[in-house]
Amino acid sequence: MIFSHILALNLKVYAMLIEFSVGNYRSFKEQVTFSMVAANLVAKDKKLDENNVFEVDDDLKLLKSAAIYGANASGKSNIARALNFMGWFMINSSKETQSTEKIGVEQFKLNTETEDKPSFFEIVFLMNGKRYRYGFEATRDKVDSEWLFYVPKSRETKLFERKLDNISVSKIYKADGIQQKTRHNALFLSVSAQFNVKIAEKILDWITNTVRVVSGLDDEGYREYTVICLTDNENKDEIIQLIKKLDLGFGNLKVKKSEVTVNYFPNELPDEVKNFIIKNGRKAISVSVQTMHQKIDETGNPVSTELFDLDEQESEGTQKVFALAGLLVDTLKNGKVLIIDEFDARVHPFISRAIVELFNSNETNQNNAQLIFMTHDTNLLSNKLFRRDQIWFTEKNRYGATDLYSLAEYKVRNDASFESDYIKGRYGAIPYIGNLNHLLDSHV
Repeated sequence: MIFSHILALNLKVYAMLIEFSVGNYRSFKEQVTFSMVAANLVAKDKKLDENNVFEVDDDLKLLKSAAIYGANASGKSNIARALNFMGWFMINSSKETQSTEKIGVEQFKLNTETEDKPSFFEIVFLMNGKRYRYGFEATRDKVDSEWLFYVPKSRETKLFERKLDNISVSKIYKADGIQQKTRHNALFLSVSAQFNVKIAEKILDWITNTVRVVSGLDDEGYREYTVICLTDNENKDEIIQLIKKLDLGFGNLKVKKSEVTVNYFPNELPDEVKNFIIKNGRKAISVSVQTMHQKIDETGNPVSTELFDLDEQESEGTQKVFALAGLLVDTLKNGKVLIIDEFDARVHPFISRAIVELFNSNETNQNNAQLIFMTHDTNLLSNKLFRRDQIWFTEKNRYGATDLYSLAEYKVRNDASFESDYIKGRYGAIPYIGNLNHLLDSHV
């Protein structure tokens, strides 16, 4: 199966992701496409057409957000995982792997035709006003093929093309001699960037800094990003304002830094690490986040402020919103792309909706940032929030492969209840649960 994504970024950063494709084999019988290109349709509410869509040029309009629905194990998360792996491999394959290491791709094992075929990845994007198309095919052992094309004016032109170890390079790419330095399990693009090929450097800078893929089930990594933003005063005011507006039950935040002495190191920290810190005069810094709550007297009047520890005394939902806040503000301010798997986990539907509305707004999303998320929250399936082309579904076919399709492919009235029709099974992409009435019957 092949997944294709069309994303978008603000032109101010001079890079825009147009399409992302991934799959185990380029089999057009199983090809599916996820597109952020706005379809030629009119929403029930004209404000959706004005706020949820932005124009790149006369021929291309893109969407600011998209939601992907589907049953458990239908393939939603694979879309995020594939893009995450592709970005990591583009950036790190030349420096983080050795010649004997396996490539972290997974074959589609439910089809004899594809189980031994290479995995396929492709991205199409705009950078400095020009369209680029980059992709590769790889097995666990080697990169089978790799390519980079661009459109300088009107026709697509090759920058480089690879078939196993045979790599042909155009003069404009300026990478002659680097072919021989490229291992069989490394990407030529990644190696090119290491040898200061400007085009390659710009592409890797874009994938590193403008596309973020996060899991709504694991906050730890991006919680630290929010803490760093608050301690370094980067976007601090906007982050605090966002958290306040989402009504999490407290008035403000307090971030406290403190130096940790060796006596306070956790017992499980290895002695060699403690000794290294002491020997090198390193300082270990502890950062705690506290939420500020009002304490009232018997008449209901505020008398003082009580501090709660975010990690110990606030709900998991509050912790998740805090963790996301830094990424949300940075994405909106700088016109980036944010992809969130399990978007609705541990978060109230009203908060999920408020976050989507931040992106679907000309006022709060002036830089055309994009949000793509995987969810089960049917409260968001509304013609007052989304156009039909912003709603996508994943469903496993009878062969175990994922079908990905848009609500825009259905003949649906603009005033139809998207949520009700989805729950009734009119669009598919729901679990079909068997009769459980006699599940616990005892059998003697």
